[in-house]
Amino acid sequence: QVQLVESGGGSVQAGGSLRLSCAVSGRTFSPSRMGWFRQTPGKEREFVAALAWNGGNTYYSDSVKGRFTISRDNAMNTMYLQMNSLRPEETATYYCAAQMTMGSAWGSWGQGTRVTVSS
Repeated sequence: QVQLVESGGGSVQAGGSLRLSCAVSGRTFSPSRMGWFRQTPGKEREFVAALAWNGGNTYYSDSVKGRFTISRDNAMNTMYLQMNSLRPEETATYYCAAQMTMGSAWGSWGQGTRVTVSS
């Protein structure tokens, strides 16, 4: 069983930065992609960013491109999301997830970490 555990959320003022972490534990794990999503109450979960687990490509939503950076620490089996120039509308619970093959459903959702951006 694979577990994904997010951390690093918190409160920050608009324009500030946070770095989220997603720690992977459990059985040998080799997804096609790992990603970050966010959700606010009453809204659908929104894609934020993803990376190819075995190196190379990264993917971003248009709204975060140029401000957020997704990365991975191979040794620590941890994925990160560096978020800069945060905006109040980006207040949400952020989740990490895995996509085992390209085009398959995202799964193995973590419990989420809350980000609050105040104006």
